[in-house]
Amino acid sequence: MLNLHNISYSIGRKKILQDINASFPPGAFNMILGPNGSGKSSLLKIISGEINDFAGNVLYDEQNTRNIKKGVWAKRRAVLSQQPDLGFPLMVDEVVMMGRYPHFAFNPGKKDEAICREVMKRLQLESFASRNYLTLSGGEKQRVQFARVLAQIWEPVPGMNRYLFLDEPIASLDIYYQHQFLAIASQLVKNNITVVAVLHDINLSIQYGTNIFFMKEGQLVAEGPPAAMITPGLISSIFNIPVRVLQDEVSGKPLIAYSEPG
Repeated sequence: MLNLHNISYSIGRKKILQDINASFPPGAFNMILGPNGSGKSSLLKIISGEINDFAGNVLYDEQNTRNIKKGVWAKRRAVLSQQPDLGFPLMVDEVVMMGRYPHFAFNPGKKDEAICREVMKRLQLESFASRNYLTLSGGEKQRVQFARVLAQIWEPVPGMNRYLFLDEPIASLDIYYQHQFLAIASQLVKNNITVVAVLHDINLSIQYGTNIFFMKEGQLVAEGPPAAMITPGLISSIFNIPVRVLQDEVSGKPLIAYSEPG
């Protein structure tokens, strides 16, 4: 279980987050949504360990993140940011292998190589293996980076849960790869991996998310399973736009239809 207790964070005098309390259970796909500037990415960076100067506590399975050794942490949690920066002309298979670095001392073993091949196959990247990463499109680079973080947490860690954090991971992908990406992430939760993602697309979040956490002005204002919480009033109050809530004829899940702002 991933638990947040009284998380607050400021930059100078500006309050970014205020008293956030939340729990993310194992085996759940958790979506964090909210308007621009609501604190979503800052919260994710705190949860994943990229920001340390915050008030409150983040607990991985009752262990405070401030007490987790970096080597152990790297084996149990992986982070994919919106635009990962890599300025070296590495081959794609070398980039994917970077995800295995926490798992070997000097050279990758056969198991590391097999894991990288498997994740590249899952993401339809086999033909990219020998290509220069820097020559890829933005969407192709994001798929390679997704393969890297999958390789990092692919195998279970004895006695520990695994966590995957995603910050706007599908922004550069076309609709086919958006669904492929989220479908693969959804499969991960069946292996008891906790996935926490910041997304902007409410309908995709409803379709793939187990739980949705809505933020506004640095506060957590609503949370729960999509079918139980999505209402026109809630969405309108958070995003300041009139909406209608329909029902998908196939899945039975809510479907947001937007109206022109008044």
